[in-house]
Amino acid sequence: MTPLLIGCYLALFTFAGDTPQEHTSSHSAPPAASRQASPPQDAHHPPQESIGSFILHHISDDRKLDFHPFGEVHLPHFELFGIDFSITKHVVMMMVAAALLLILLTRAARRNKPGSVPTGWAAAVDAVVEFIYKEIAVPNMGEKLAVTFVPYLCTAFFFILTCNLLGLVPFAATATGNVSVTAALASLTFLLTQFASIRSHGVLGYLKHLTGGVHPAMWIVMIPVEFLGLFTKPFALCIRLFANMTAGHVVILALINLIFIFGKNGANPVAGYVIAPVSVVFSLFVNLLEILVAFLQAYIFTLLSALFIGFAAAHSEHHETEAHPAEPAH
Repeated sequence: MTPLLIGCYLALFTFAGDTPQEHTSSHSAPPAASRQASPPQDAHHPPQESIGSFILHHISDDRKLDFHPFGEVHLPHFELFGIDFSITKHVVMMMVAAALLLILLTRAARRNKPGSVPTGWAAAVDAVVEFIYKEIAVPNMGEKLAVTFVPYLCTAFFFILTCNLLGLVPFAATATGNVSVTAALASLTFLLTQFASIRSHGVLGYLKHLTGGVHPAMWIVMIPVEFLGLFTKPFALCIRLFANMTAGHVVILALINLIFIFGKNGANPVAGYVIAPVSVVFSLFVNLLEILVAFLQAYIFTLLSALFIGFAAAHSEHHETEAHPAEPAH
């Protein structure tokens, strides 16, 4: 539903025609036929950009930090062995998120001394970690696995939450609105899921699981199906986080641009002034909703990761319970 909403918004505003935006973008050059048909541009009036291109320009990754109208900072570009390792806008946002977490969590850890009751920021962090352990990890993975994988779950939660909240800061960007970033996060959960499954079942048990327990004559069908099934869960993690974090920004930018659509590039300023309060109020409402979405998506990613890891090791614990049932209390 969310990707469909994004597609509808982009399609609507891409074909909406002229807009009042002053931005110029390197990837928004008009078609050759349009360039030939249109009169030459005045040097004092830069070419206009469609709202679809304007929205894509703000949510997509770039090799510069845009502080329009104050200026922009171009990021360094370098390659190694023909591979582009250039730092982009979203990479900078991830570095900022990592630096903030390193400072804030280290400060909380120093205040949370053994034998003392944490207060302030340390108490808040301690409550979140305890919630992840008791309400997410233990119910879905069991106490044994929870102790092993809680550090990853806490890291994923705090990192995703910080990246989501940074996207709400003016002139910043949402790194989790980049599908490459969410794919990397989902890949980490995928690797840990396979690790938990192999550790619980053993290599032979893991390979046997791919057969689905059916007759060997059906392996030619079952093994490809089970193999593809391994990637559906991380794919869902990747797309869910990316789509939800992108949708909110698209809606906010679309609402703001309604002012320029109704104003017709300054030709009808009265309509622009009339629609402006409505656009601003709805944009503020969606922006407040985005704060809730930032926490919710970090929670959902952490919960699903714990669920997938726990499910991968569930059969082993089930067999152990059957082989060694608990002795009745006397």
